[in-house]
Amino acid sequence: MAHAENGEFLLRIEDIDQSRARPEWEAQIYDDLKWLGLWWPDPVMRQSDRQAAYNAALDDLWARGLLYVCTCSRADIKAALSAPQEGVPTHGPDGLIYPGTCRWTQKYWEDNPRPKDVVLRLDMAGACRQAGFEHRLNGEDAWQWCAGFTETDQAGGSQEVEFTPDEMEQNIGDIVLARRDMGTSYHLSVILDDAAQGITHVVRGEDLFEATKIHVVLQRLLGLPTPVYHHHRLIRDENGKRLAKRDDARAISLYRNEGASPEDIRSKVGL
Repeated sequence: MAHAENGEFLLRIEDIDQSRARPEWEAQIYDDLKWLGLWWPDPVMRQSDRQAAYNAALDDLWARGLLYVCTCSRADIKAALSAPQEGVPTHGPDGLIYPGTCRWTQKYWEDNPRPKDVVLRLDMAGACRQAGFEHRLNGEDAWQWCAGFTETDQAGGSQEVEFTPDEMEQNIGDIVLARRDMGTSYHLSVILDDAAQGITHVVRGEDLFEATKIHVVLQRLLGLPTPVYHHHRLIRDENGKRLAKRDDARAISLYRNEGASPEDIRSKVGL
């Protein structure tokens, strides 16, 4: 897709979670992708080298009153959501939707420097207000704040995906932007890296479609460009369950050993 537009395909190693990073696994990524017929310029960007950029963005968001310290465990969040209101979603792209238990700490930490080695969450309601969502006509006489991004399909068509602050608050909630053991998060790192590399088109799995809405909000907050997105379908087993590493899923190398071709793999994901 990149080469068809006279563009450049870039590979990035997203290794902010060092507990899940191994040299042999990284080597397997290079080997599998080259077998699939992909190539990219060296050296590749590594997220583990970019903590200074992530810290600068966190300091900016903290100074604007958009982050707060969270001390809740997963068990705390699960307990707080044990009796949800009817019709209110409990799960979003990051798992359980945070109920806002620690949001009061914003006032407590106001005017203090950003604390280190803590969990920091984004005040989604405040973020949507500061992101400056555009007015769009909703129906005949009602106006609504909304934002969006361009989504392409394999046939070369595109559509505009729009979403509202209400959707972000109710269906996604206050996401984590800095983890205690990482100092950052996937959502923050990926949008900063995309901007730093001048990414114009992002190709990734459809399981990240809802997360893209988070990335658009963060891009608008930080004054970064929003790329065009293409979310390809996932490889699934015979029961329709998507294959994932945490479920001991089949690796590309296993398909290779069983005689699959690069064309077979591309067909499975619709590329």
